[in-house]
Amino acid sequence: MANVKSDVMARTAQKVESLIAEDSAMADALSVVYERTDEGSDEVEWGDVSDDITSGQWGRMIEKGILVDGIHGFELANPDAVESALDGSTGSTAATASSPDVDDVEGTTWSKWDKLAAVASIGLFAGYSIKSVRGVVGGAVDVFIGPIESAVPFYVVIMILAMLTGLYSTLLQDNLMDMDKMGAYQQRMKDIQKRQKEAREKGDEQEMERIREEQMEAMGDQMGMFKEQFRPMVWTMFLTIPVFLWMYWRIGTDTGAVVPQQIIIPMAGGPIPWQEGILGPMQAWIIWYFLCSMAFTQLIRKALNIQTTPT
Repeated sequence: MANVKSDVMARTAQKVESLIAEDSAMADALSVVYERTDEGSDEVEWGDVSDDITSGQWGRMIEKGILVDGIHGFELANPDAVESALDGSTGSTAATASSPDVDDVEGTTWSKWDKLAAVASIGLFAGYSIKSVRGVVGGAVDVFIGPIESAVPFYVVIMILAMLTGLYSTLLQDNLMDMDKMGAYQQRMKDIQKRQKEAREKGDEQEMERIREEQMEAMGDQMGMFKEQFRPMVWTMFLTIPVFLWMYWRIGTDTGAVVPQQIIIPMAGGPIPWQEGILGPMQAWIIWYFLCSMAFTQLIRKALNIQTTPT
């Protein structure tokens, strides 16, 4: 019985040490909870500690099984193990090889405007299949783009639109994505894999168990990383889909007025009508837009020295 209790205490201490190794601020958060429970003898509720710790820290304690359900609130599963881990956290954390901090990746939140942009983008997708929606959006956008089209050839209009979409998509990525956070996450995964390989070679089962728990937490962070990456994409779609619908509407419903009516695309030959398929269903105007967009986007990133991928 004593051995079982000792094993439970050791596992709880490992969980506490793992949390502290992952985020040093967890030591202070655990200390607050330990004190508010009167060293583990009382229960605690979120309202008792909400002014001193974050909801992410509270959730991690519950997720790791350090806090468990009590009668009226939560209680420490093993107060002695928490006390022991906290007492040795300063030395043991420094001595333990741990992953780079990832500052609460799952805490990435979307504002109401982000959510509205996502809903609007989904609604705009209807324009690709519903002619009436395409006509409304195309007509509205034509108020702004029509004067440009009347002044320059249509292939130049597409070049201008590709440059503008490349510019704002690059700026959105730069401002809405935290590259440091994403880089830290990737480094954390590499570090976990390295330590797992070393532990496997040494046959250290205790370390392997600790790394497996850390891997499970890192897998949970992937949702946060997805949200981090998808946020600028939502705004890019919200601004780009109307532009695409305008080109689709302009070429598809009034082809005779588009000047010139054909284009010569490098490596595709020509002259080619705008609506002719080049790569399967992809028409000439789509291919021309993507070629211009990729070229301008690379030039813009280099000119503004903007990094859109983690280093």
